[in-house]
Amino acid sequence: MTQRLTGKLALVTGASRGIGAATAKKFAAEGAHVILVARTAGGLEAVEDAIHETGGNATIAPLDLVDGDSIQRLAAAVSERWGALDILVLNAAMLGSLTPVVQIEAKELSAVMTLNFTAQQALIAAFDPMLKKSEGGRVIALTSSVGARPRAYWGAYGASKAALDTLITAYGEEVKNLTKIRVAIIDPGGTATDMRALAFPGEDPATLKSADVVADAIADLVTSEFETGHRITV
Repeated sequence: MTQRLTGKLALVTGASRGIGAATAKKFAAEGAHVILVARTAGGLEAVEDAIHETGGNATIAPLDLVDGDSIQRLAAAVSERWGALDILVLNAAMLGSLTPVVQIEAKELSAVMTLNFTAQQALIAAFDPMLKKSEGGRVIALTSSVGARPRAYWGAYGASKAALDTLITAYGEEVKNLTKIRVAIIDPGGTATDMRALAFPGEDPATLKSADVVADAIADLVTSEFETGHRITV
């Protein structure tokens, strides 16, 4: 197989399972060195082992993205070792409770917004200098249809994704004429993941696309030319 990402450095959040894990494996198979970020060390180690077993290269970085100091420390460590970052995939997110807007608990709303939105801004800010050093930095954000089309009981999660879409697009507009960084948004659609199972507990996962299909779409995107603000649904 042609390795389209040979010599590239990619960082994928939420890389211990689901779409994040599949994307990390795909990037590694395409020749990239992948930094795997998630809270669960055991899950990251399993993904790293799978990558190494197939001849790929990866480094794990277990950390909680809601801790802004951890993000800064990670960025400093990555910058010291590699200098430039070619691909940043903002995949980590939490669903929260599916409940009427008037019943959303403030503490849970804060947790959803912190991970799904605030931490994403912190990641962009921390890795912006390294993305600018790349010959063609790519930032890919994973979104949801409920961010653009509100759905009953999905207010908290949908609001966090709408906020992320606006944030990532604004960043892309800010840097597109000054750098080679390009920003895109991917809506994976119905995919067989743990989060999907939480949202639709009675659904048969066999009727859904696999995370590998989404990972292939992400790999195709980051290896192609596109205009900042590009949005696809898988």
